[in-house]
Amino acid sequence: MKSEHSNLTTSEKELGKEGYNRRKFLSALGMSTAGVALLTSSSCQKSGWYKQDQNKDGATLDFKDDFGVLNYAYALEQLEAAFYIQVAANPASGFTAAQKAYFTDVQYHEIAHREFFKKALGAKAIGSLEVDFSTIDFSDAASVLGAAKAFEDLGVAAYNGAGVMLTTDAYLVIAGQIVSVEARHAAWVRDQISNGSFADLNSLTALGANNAGGLDAALTPDKVLPLAAKYIKTKINVINL
Repeated sequence: MKSEHSNLTTSEKELGKEGYNRRKFLSALGMSTAGVALLTSSSCQKSGWYKQDQNKDGATLDFKDDFGVLNYAYALEQLEAAFYIQVAANPASGFTAAQKAYFTDVQYHEIAHREFFKKALGAKAIGSLEVDFSTIDFSDAASVLGAAKAFEDLGVAAYNGAGVMLTTDAYLVIAGQIVSVEARHAAWVRDQISNGSFADLNSLTALGANNAGGLDAALTPDKVLPLAAKYIKTKINVINL
């Protein structure tokens, strides 16, 4: 399997540069400059909220405050971006033209999410995670769609479950803007697998969905991270959860 970096498109390489234009990724994410300025300013004034040993101990997420939640979201967005970059670079042979176009578009949504958190957190962000997609057959459309469904359903549940941990209104608004996009992705992928299943919450009860109440799934980080660990080689430690 090719590494994440070997699958980067020209646009992705540009987005990943340290000099990536802040206005471009804010525009891609659809967020106000004022709201993000508040997030960036606040995060840069904090220190010591996470610990990391890049060479040995992986990354440690410290959930004692909002910044731990933001880094948690950053970790999940890294995972999704890496997946969609690989799918878009090497589309499954069974994909329709519409499906190829979808995965090309969605990779940029996830790159925008990833880069938003990276830039907002600055020096406080955890490092790049090493992914493991060995269980996904990227040449098979059904395998890719199934993995996309798993990532999107888990992503929605993760944002919903972590929202209650946020104490800053600006962060909660941003999380809401992102999770709504992830839910659109989840609905589209579900419809590709089984037409008309986009609104089916019954199959999400294991992730915390309440079909009778019309509520989507919600999982706390201690439930999400073990499920995501299947696709992440980097060791992630959690404290103060």
